[in-house]
Amino acid sequence: MTVIQENCSLATLNTFQIDVSARYLASLHSMEDVREFLATPRASQHPQYVLGGGSNLLFMGDYPGTILHMCIRGIEPVREQGDFVWVRAGAGEDWDGFVAWCVERGLGGIENLSLIPGTVGACPVQNIGAYGMEVADAIEQVEAVSLADGSPVILQGKECRFGYRNSIFKQELRGRLLITHVVFRLSKRPMLKMTYADLQHELAEAPELSLQAVRDAVIRIRRRKLPDPTETGNAGSFFKNPVIPEAQAAALRYNHPDLPDHPDGVGRVKLSAAWLIDRCGWKGKREGHVGTHDRQALILVNHGGATGPEVMAFAKAIQQSVFAKFGVELEMEVNVVEG
Repeated sequence: MTVIQENCSLATLNTFQIDVSARYLASLHSMEDVREFLATPRASQHPQYVLGGGSNLLFMGDYPGTILHMCIRGIEPVREQGDFVWVRAGAGEDWDGFVAWCVERGLGGIENLSLIPGTVGACPVQNIGAYGMEVADAIEQVEAVSLADGSPVILQGKECRFGYRNSIFKQELRGRLLITHVVFRLSKRPMLKMTYADLQHELAEAPELSLQAVRDAVIRIRRRKLPDPTETGNAGSFFKNPVIPEAQAAALRYNHPDLPDHPDGVGRVKLSAAWLIDRCGWKGKREGHVGTHDRQALILVNHGGATGPEVMAFAKAIQQSVFAKFGVELEMEVNVVEG
């Protein structure tokens, strides 16, 4: 039976630890819960927002409708062929727990994405990525239901229109689907991706190169650089790394020879948003309850008691500062939920 709470605090359900409430909170633990909720009048009478691990969003105020907390669990191999295994996971599974499950079984394709907070159901929405790997490369299909009529929807990986921290779920299908399961295509003979210098350095003294060694290295790096959301409220990377034309990047390099950049397709270059923000003097800066992390300028943190509008004002000040100095626009990576 679907559990629905009224006037429920969401402070512990978002990693930014923004203290807001939802008029209703529906916890969905099974497909039966999903069908039962969508058949109730409440499903069509109030706005809805699907919440997973709450790790990549910013609440601007109390939510006037129903928060759908996706809690469907379960991991199972569904097919095996040659060097590949297809694994189906419930949208409510903890993402890092799922990565650990795969690595322990020698299944590669997502090991570089270790310790990213959130749930399995959220990973295709954001097309999470780290250290040269994107989850889009491993997703075979996404299973969902329509929030309008409860009908089943299955999208193959190519239909998800994955891009850099983007997907069809953030665009045309935003707010229209409830993701219930994701099927991944994983390899029993993976090719390890170690192109990033930080990862290469961390693995230099590993006794052997393996999926577990890569996972352990990524975890060590992330723990050194990033704040633990259970201790310091944050939503992970607040901004995307900007991608600009090569000509613009060349002009920036002329004035800033130490500018880090990476080719990102024909005639395009990806810059480090953290570097841009740091060079504008924002790293470790604090204004009221909001600040940037002292070890990673890309992370905005809640020092306690911050509101969504406070965070947004701080973020906009950073955007304006970066544009004024470099002529580069920073796009927010977090999902903003209006009150």
